[in-house]
Amino acid sequence: MGTYTDKNVVITGGGAGMGFALAELLVDGGARVVITGRSQTTLDAARERLGANAVAVRGDVAALPELDALADRVKGEFGAVDALFVNAGIAGTTPFETTTEEVFDEMFAINVRGAFFTVQKLAPLLSTGAGVVLTTSAANAIGMLDTSVYAAGKAALRSMARSFSRELLPRGIRVNAISPGPIDTGILEKVMSEEAAEEFKAQVVADNPMQRFGTLEEFARAAAFLAFDATYTTGAEFAVDGGRTQL
Repeated sequence: MGTYTDKNVVITGGGAGMGFALAELLVDGGARVVITGRSQTTLDAARERLGANAVAVRGDVAALPELDALADRVKGEFGAVDALFVNAGIAGTTPFETTTEEVFDEMFAINVRGAFFTVQKLAPLLSTGAGVVLTTSAANAIGMLDTSVYAAGKAALRSMARSFSRELLPRGIRVNAISPGPIDTGILEKVMSEEAAEEFKAQVVADNPMQRFGTLEEFARAAAFLAFDATYTTGAEFAVDGGRTQL
């Protein structure tokens, strides 16, 4: 018997990065997991790595009909859900002076509206005692250059964690947020030159009290703790950032 045997879990944005690391941790512990994402190729690769206890559902959280379809699929696969991780989102720098309406609307449609309706559509499936975890960001607590739109969206999620907690507490459902700081997902090397990535990472490390990046496993363990073990905690935001927003 694994730690998460007989647990049914949904992870939006679970095909890569932090979401996949969480899915892997839970599947290895015996859980059955539905992961979602927009890239069928990424989802297929994740599903193959995770094995028979994972179901991959392609969908865009910004599109409500696709969230309805996700809820129907999850109901058919599981019936009830023990943990929901609202992890899907997009990042990126958006300089204040040059941010366009299109960029603003896309980021809020996915990161804020998508998160709200993900919880709304899947809430009827949550079992008594279930945990919901919203992925926020250290950016919502500190002023960082070129992140005003992204940070505002993540701050909205922080507020939702409190409000959803009040809404769902009568059903015994806890809602919390996890706020990752610099986590080494490997994406920097894909979007920057090797030299630029190394320079950026060196600056991040210098600014972090722990003087390092966090690992995907550290994020996954913290998120799983909030969902399953923090049974007397709701409405909270758990920083996993090496002390960046706390010290």
